[in-house]
Amino acid sequence: MNYWLFKSEPDAFSIDDLKAMKGKKDHWDGIRNYQARNLMRDDMKKGDLGFFYHSSCKVPGIVGIVEIVREAYPDHTAHDPEAKYYDPKSSPDNPRWVMVDVKFKRKFDEVLSLSALREVEALSDMVLLRKGSRLSIQPVSEEQWHTILELAG
Repeated sequence: MNYWLFKSEPDAFSIDDLKAMKGKKDHWDGIRNYQARNLMRDDMKKGDLGFFYHSSCKVPGIVGIVEIVREAYPDHTAHDPEAKYYDPKSSPDNPRWVMVDVKFKRKFDEVLSLSALREVEALSDMVLLRKGSRLSIQPVSEEQWHTILELAG
């Protein structure tokens, strides 16, 4: 079992948007960073769990949990010239980008804010808290996962 953190701006796609989707699941598309892509492509497995993180908002933080329900497959938005994440160097025959499907599992009663997470010593090595870390998909250690679950109650 691997654990992850998925960042999304809530005005673009929030945990409530995911919860409202048919089957409470959707594809996680638009990843255009090679390191994040490689994590999705090479390491994410069906059944893995992830924290849903709201970024670029008034109170950035972890808001809930998702489950990987489909492993990496080509991101079709890269081939659509009308799509926000279009990449002319990617093609259906040679896809450059991938996506996974995630399913809503739980919404926390309160946001676990970035500032509150920074105060927890057990999370000091978390990728999210490293200076300059901007990856939209990040690994989370098992210890960090359980620490955050305790904080969420």
